Amino acid sequence: MILTTHILSGAALGANVENPYAAAGLAIVLHFLLDLFPHGDYLNKKSQLREFWKVAIDLAVGSGLVFAILSQNLTLNKTNIAVGIIFSLLPDGTTFFYHWMKMKFLAPIHAFHQKLHRAPDFSPQRQFRLKNNLWDILVSLVSLIILIFLTLPS
Repeated sequence: MILTTHILSGAALGANVENPYAAAGLAIVLHFLLDLFPHGDYLNKKSQLREFWKVAIDLAVGSGLVFAILSQNLTLNKTNIAVGIIFSLLPDGTTFFYHWMKMKFLAPIHAFHQKLHRAPDFSPQRQFRLKNNLWDILVSLVSLIILIFLTLPS
């Protein structure tokens, strides 16, 4: 899944869970569950550091959408939303630290995370293209609808 999908779903989860510790744990589980859906990725273990502009754009889009929606409602628990976002991104963060920062102690987490992806790296099913990212789009839209619904006046 792209990071925007994890940001939006983590924000929607955080907005609906009152306990920040529960939001943190559930956001990690949600990340792994979403990664079970077939999806393409724009980075892989052969990606170079110069390709990380894609990550920056992805983070900016997801964060910008959440900020724009939440700025319309000052009563939502922003702390739990932030916790949901951060912890929903954590599994992908461990991949970054494992591959590019050479933190090999993360190998068991990385191996578990990779097993959840049904298609192996470099297969056509993992290429970043519309056909492979329909689940990303659907989950992102559902998460956006939830966030927008929460900002509507009661």
